[in-house]
Amino acid sequence: MTYSDAVEAAGGRRGGKRERLAAAAARVLHEQGMEKTTIADIARAADVPLGNVYYYFKTKDQLVEAAIDAHAQHLAGLIAALDALPTPQDRLKALVSGWVEQRELTARYGCPTGSLASELDKRDDGLDQTLATVMRVLLDWAERQFLALGRAEDARELAVALIASYQGISLLTNTLRDPEMMATEGRRLERWIDSLA
Repeated sequence: MTYSDAVEAAGGRRGGKRERLAAAAARVLHEQGMEKTTIADIARAADVPLGNVYYYFKTKDQLVEAAIDAHAQHLAGLIAALDALPTPQDRLKALVSGWVEQRELTARYGCPTGSLASELDKRDDGLDQTLATVMRVLLDWAERQFLALGRAEDARELAVALIASYQGISLLTNTLRDPEMMATEGRRLERWIDSLA
């Protein structure tokens, strides 16, 4: 399941106006960043008249919260799909493969969640902690996979290393606009996961 597939499943174009606005907020904030994004940009991307937006969301911050919820829904769908795979090794490698599939998008805009987290960290309204909760879900899931691989002693450290590697390569891929960097790191991470099994 790709990022755009999951966002669509979490609301996307088929949902009601509120869901379309939340999915559009996640997409537009990823592509433009918080400072450049306006409520009108989100309304246009959701194909919702600007005046209707205020019925659902009174402020841009409420749309940011909705975007965080869209990220949470995307992650829940992704985890459900990964959990259907037979082994923790398969699940972890599928996660990495999904990241690599998104390398062109990452090269243009960075990691959807990581980029938003970086922007929210500069504010003092608590939205950064709301997004941190979403990121902890992935970290906890990865830890459970390493535990299932028999790595009880260092499962949390391995989970942190995996997520940190992805966030780091996302930053480099975006900064240098080089999607092949992510493909190379993906192959390395798959070998690393195999070595732990």
